[in-house]
Amino acid sequence: MRFRRIPGGNAKRPRTRAQFNLRGRLALVAGALGLCSVVLVGRAVDLQLIDNAYYQQKADSRFLRELPIATSRGMITDRNGEPLAISTPVASLWANPQELVKHPARIVELAEAIDTDPDALTRAVTQRAEKEFMYLPGQRRIHPAAAEKVLALGVPGVFSQREFRRFYPQGEALAHVLGFTNIDDLGQEGIELAFDDWLRGTPGAQKVIRDRRGRIVENVDLVRPAEPGRDLTLSIDRRIQFLAHRELRRAITEAGASAGSIVILDVATGEVLAMANLPAYNPHVVSGGDRDARRNRAVTDLIEPGSTMKPLTVAAALEAGIVTPTTRIDTNPGWIPNGRYRTSDFRNYGVLDVTGVITKSSNVGVSKLVARLPDQQFYEFLRRFGYGESTRSGFPGEAAGLFPAPPSWSGTTKQGLSYGYGLSVTPLQIATAYAALGNGGRLTPPTFVKGQHNESRQVLDPAIAGQVMRMMQTVTEPGGTATRSAVLGYHVAGKTGTARKASGGGYARRYVAFFAGLVPVESPRFSMVVVIDDPDTSGGGSTYGGGWVAAPVFKNVMEGALRLMDVPPDDIETWLAAQAEADAGRAAAAAREADQ
Repeated sequence: MRFRRIPGGNAKRPRTRAQFNLRGRLALVAGALGLCSVVLVGRAVDLQLIDNAYYQQKADSRFLRELPIATSRGMITDRNGEPLAISTPVASLWANPQELVKHPARIVELAEAIDTDPDALTRAVTQRAEKEFMYLPGQRRIHPAAAEKVLALGVPGVFSQREFRRFYPQGEALAHVLGFTNIDDLGQEGIELAFDDWLRGTPGAQKVIRDRRGRIVENVDLVRPAEPGRDLTLSIDRRIQFLAHRELRRAITEAGASAGSIVILDVATGEVLAMANLPAYNPHVVSGGDRDARRNRAVTDLIEPGSTMKPLTVAAALEAGIVTPTTRIDTNPGWIPNGRYRTSDFRNYGVLDVTGVITKSSNVGVSKLVARLPDQQFYEFLRRFGYGESTRSGFPGEAAGLFPAPPSWSGTTKQGLSYGYGLSVTPLQIATAYAALGNGGRLTPPTFVKGQHNESRQVLDPAIAGQVMRMMQTVTEPGGTATRSAVLGYHVAGKTGTARKASGGGYARRYVAFFAGLVPVESPRFSMVVVIDDPDTSGGGSTYGGGWVAAPVFKNVMEGALRLMDVPPDDIETWLAAQAEADAGRAAAAAREADQ
């Protein structure tokens, strides 16, 4: 059927199916777009207003970092404020493996710059390709100028951070006392370890923004400031320490010895003024070195004290009231039995008074004295002087020594103890015991910190201590065993010692030579112990004894120490006589020269 158009009419055409389909599709697209817009707007609201903290955290984890701020350890100084250990700023090179692994050719260039194997560096970077941080091998705590040369190459992902490194101006002379720090600047031995909490600072932290290459583009916030470590003033006098180290090295070389130690204490305060040991080591290079050389023998090594024990044995006898300084002791024929063994003197000294027993260092004499003392009384007397227990100096690894109680003694033990066999002590313990004799019988624990006064205790009557001091003075005067220890202008009280070294359940033909002394006698200022380990015995005679190899060390060091510390002489007459003799000699020489 057809529709006819009426001329002049306004009738509409009916819509076709194609027109209906087109409009439907347009409506569907418009609806989908509108829905997407609503979803996007909703998502934006969720990200920016509702759940923005989570996504901000995710973004920050990629670009915002909290970096540590390095801090320095406290400075260690000697008693006069001279630096003994200081921290200097250095640089450490690190890399972002995620960035560096993308540039294999630059890894080879970097390896050449830091003098390492390219293949090894490539493997190290590849193995850490998922990480953002690694130190470059061998590039921790290097000189800042060296780090700048590497950074100037512009290798992607290579950066530098500031750290600190410990420097010891006195080198090996104080290495055993100070110790050292590790790669992370933490104390490992000695004072550095004992006072690590005091010396170590607290690192700071700051927030920074990094770009995709790991470079810092903005400092955001200071989380906490870095707090440097606290300074520490030791009782050590670096000048006396230098003298001790120098003279110890000379003595070991001349005696052909294997090792040695020196301890010098302030008698009144117990402060350690010097402590030297050889062999020594370089505290700046400790990795792979000889661990035996790093041992502070003065506080860790145990030795039998030999004849340095005799003044204490005599003091015990005086305290017990069984003798006086003038009591006569018959040492004939120069030996006495000691179980299956003999106790012998260097030669037969005949009849000696108690002072002479000390002067001549008679083993027979002190053996006869100790035989009259009850075992427990003698044991407790020596314990009072600190033998068998730590000195409480606070030094890491300090040995307490070995001193058996009377129930474990054999029939020969007490006699051997009287002249220094059968117990083991450290050089520091000997110096502390002698300081007590010089301090009027008052024992003061040693300290390495200036001004730290430990609680002292009275261990001997001052009058008896004075008597023993005067006896020991005869050892360094003509007729004594240690005339090579005499210091011009000063009275010296001392005692030599030459102890055989234990070996295989017995004693070998090897020795430890000692000298322990106090100066000046009238008002003792210094207690000093010298130990020379394993001197050459090929010279025979007394050339390896304490009076020969150890006593001169005491003299040479004390001459300098007394002068440096302005200690007034107590033997001015001898000094004036020596000066007059020297002046006369110079005058005679000038006269002879004039005659020629």
